[in-house]
Amino acid sequence: MSGIENEVVAITGASSGIGAATARELAARGAAVVLGARRTDRLDAVAEEIRRAGGRAETVTVDVTRRADVQTLVDRAVDRFGRLDVLVANAGIARTAPLADLDVDDWDAMIDSNLRSVLHGIAAALPVFRRQGRGHLVTVVSTSGIQIVPTQGVYAGTKNAVRTLVEALRQESTDGVLRTTSVSPGYVRTELVDSVVDPELRARYQRDMADKGIDPAAVARAIAFAIDQPDDVEIGELVIRPTRQG
Repeated sequence: MSGIENEVVAITGASSGIGAATARELAARGAAVVLGARRTDRLDAVAEEIRRAGGRAETVTVDVTRRADVQTLVDRAVDRFGRLDVLVANAGIARTAPLADLDVDDWDAMIDSNLRSVLHGIAAALPVFRRQGRGHLVTVVSTSGIQIVPTQGVYAGTKNAVRTLVEALRQESTDGVLRTTSVSPGYVRTELVDSVVDPELRARYQRDMADKGIDPAAVARAIAFAIDQPDDVEIGELVIRPTRQG
């Protein structure tokens, strides 16, 4: 039997891209998924697709920059299914630009969406995991934090900050209760770069995504692999990128 079967998994940013692909993958393997995102119409469409295929899916309107919303996501999983086994902290945004542009509002938005949201998830899920005696935190970071390039300094900084706090959490949690996994995708065909403000940068990133990007399902399978391991096995880091990415 799959180690994923009957697991209860909450996923942020689940209305599209990696989050939606992860929801489909895990539900197909027998997990109950609780999906959170702001775009409720698309979120409901993903959940309905899962239900039509015989899976179990619940939806919650979630803005991850709001601590109360992330708490509601975790509470819904526990109320509906009796527990929460895995939190996949996937939601995030990319607002790339040279630091000299001083796009302070975009910096704040990335800190809130990419970093503070993970702290909100930890605050909501960790007490549940400790009460249960088991739990798994999966964070979706980025290869941008591995290979630092111009225009992505703040974005990469938020992703590396997540790596740092999750590693600290791991070292504080060696009693066997908590597993942590950080997944670093490279170019993936998602809507992530569509919010880049500079039109030339946005067009360049979109071309790269279209030319080199892999299907979000590849990242979903990697997340499933980490979750599927026995409780005493932790897959700490996974890098998933196109073979053509430099």
